[in-house]
Amino acid sequence: MTIVEISHDSHPQHKLKLQYTETPFHCHGCKEAGIGVNYKCKQCEFHLHKACAVAAPVITHPFYRKCEFKLCERPPGTVMRICDACRNDVLGFVFHCNGCGFDLHPCCANLPQVLDDGQRNFYLCHKLSSSCHRCGGDKGPGWSYRSKCKNYNLHVSCVKELLVESWQAKYLNVDKNKVRELQTRIPSLNGTLETHHKGKVGKVMKCCKIVARAIRVIVAAILGDPTAIIAAVLGF
Repeated sequence: MTIVEISHDSHPQHKLKLQYTETPFHCHGCKEAGIGVNYKCKQCEFHLHKACAVAAPVITHPFYRKCEFKLCERPPGTVMRICDACRNDVLGFVFHCNGCGFDLHPCCANLPQVLDDGQRNFYLCHKLSSSCHRCGGDKGPGWSYRSKCKNYNLHVSCVKELLVESWQAKYLNVDKNKVRELQTRIPSLNGTLETHHKGKVGKVMKCCKIVARAIRVIVAAILGDPTAIIAAVLGF
């Protein structure tokens, strides 16, 4: 059952109420962007992702079976830490394994193992086995989603990058040319996709549509919000 109102140690002066917003917010817990369902203090404009607000003190993850992740309100140690899922900096709340040194943003730690975009399933993978359809990069650190047919791959980091850039263009008064560039980012994948399909226009366009749908469902998973506003924010 979802709790409508909570108290949280990171904001002890006021209670936080569950709300839904179509405007992006800055999570004061993990310091990452958010949209949709969140806990908010109306007096202070203080926001927490639901995943940050109700995070368990200790979790495990199937990718790291020997690890025990403990929730920290700030990155441990003095060296900058990186989320092992999305490769973004860790600036706030983080699940940290003392034994192995792995770190996960709370929202990343909650990414589902399987996503369904209505036509095919995408599976969360610890490592990319072939090139990413957004950046063209091959094997490397960071998690990715791969289609069941193994023809479509997307880094979690690439989807988050596109999401943040799109929000900046839409809500922070970025140059209109930049907005148009970001809104056509998926069709501009053609150059990368042509290398997969040897320049066949029909297959490239079909692949673009599949990747666009995949990005929408992955974004929804990252934010914990599977609503249609994601498509509007990304300009699809």
